[in-house]
Amino acid sequence: MSKKTEGPEKSEVCTEHLRAIHDTMDVLNGKWKIAIIGSLRFGKRRFMELQREVEGVGSKMLSKELRELELNELVKRTVYDTKPVTVEYELTPYGKTLESIIDEMAKWGQIHRKRIMHPTNQLDMQDAFSHL
Repeated sequence: MSKKTEGPEKSEVCTEHLRAIHDTMDVLNGKWKIAIIGSLRFGKRRFMELQREVEGVGSKMLSKELRELELNELVKRTVYDTKPVTVEYELTPYGKTLESIIDEMAKWGQIHRKRIMHPTNQLDMQDAFSHL
């Protein structure tokens, strides 16, 4: 149940809400970060595995995005002393707090794809979205 406010309180709550959304968007901005987190949601990945899974991302961009995710404490980079050197990436416990958001985005995306690709049964789609 949502709390309804009126007057200046409503504006303050709205401003705070929007600020939090902008903060989240600042951390997850760009075309690739959410996809990278989505891939790491399923476990540790090496750089080349990530590049294969996140279709379309170049190596420079992937490296940049991973560095930014690491700076924001969402991703952990582990370097193993092997020949050649092995580097693995994984979500940190803090990064794992985004899993439910990423999962909900994936659910919404699946439903949206069905809606757009097969628009004949809009009533069923409305039912599908009501469960989100």
